[in-house]
Amino acid sequence: MKRFKRSAIAVVFAAMTACVPEANAQIAVIDAANLAQNTLEALRMLQAVNNQLVQLQNEARMLADNARNLTTLPFNIVGQLQSTLATTRDLIQQAQGIPYQLRAAQSLFNTFYPFSYAPSTSGAAMALDSLVRWNHSLSALQTTIGMQAQAATNLDADSAYLATLVNQSQSAVGILQAAQATNQLLALHSRQAIQEQQLRATSDRSAALELARTVAAEARSREVRRRFAGSGTPYTAQPVNFYGF
Repeated sequence: MKRFKRSAIAVVFAAMTACVPEANAQIAVIDAANLAQNTLEALRMLQAVNNQLVQLQNEARMLADNARNLTTLPFNIVGQLQSTLATTRDLIQQAQGIPYQLRAAQSLFNTFYPFSYAPSTSGAAMALDSLVRWNHSLSALQTTIGMQAQAATNLDADSAYLATLVNQSQSAVGILQAAQATNQLLALHSRQAIQEQQLRATSDRSAALELARTVAAEARSREVRRRFAGSGTPYTAQPVNFYGF
């Protein structure tokens, strides 16, 4: 504003100087109305220039703000999260015994975990079923322990990711960086939730197979007892005289 006033004074002074007659010249008549009009127009032009300068400064500030808002976050954990999920998914897919696919699981379960054994089933077949059930339980426990170990390993990495993302969010220079930090925090939370579901699924599967193994063992025991007792007349104790008396 001070610059504008100084410029205005300079214009007025120049206009007045231009109207001063030179030496040995005829005295010119000053048109006061014309001088005032020219001075006013000069002031208006200076005001317009000043307004344009202010507008350009505001636009430059806006462009700088937009550039900060479009700055991307220099940190991305999406790749690490996807790798971790792939590891836990592989642990589930490599599980032996009863599979996680519904139809295959139902078929094997009905085969090796019967409600009862038919009389025609041989003792060797029932023993083999018991061994298969034991292997199923062992495999389920191994998968559960592997998932628990992987989850424990992920804890340290998750803590480091969380601290870094919080710092990135707090020091974000623009809207885009803040949004990206928030999205990555949500992705970390989602991966942890998925891992928790996977761990629960493997743990529940292990417990269910062990319980089913107990129930199947009772079915086998019933059939063994039935065959031992037979279908004939049960044995009746009789007194025995060893000395002929």
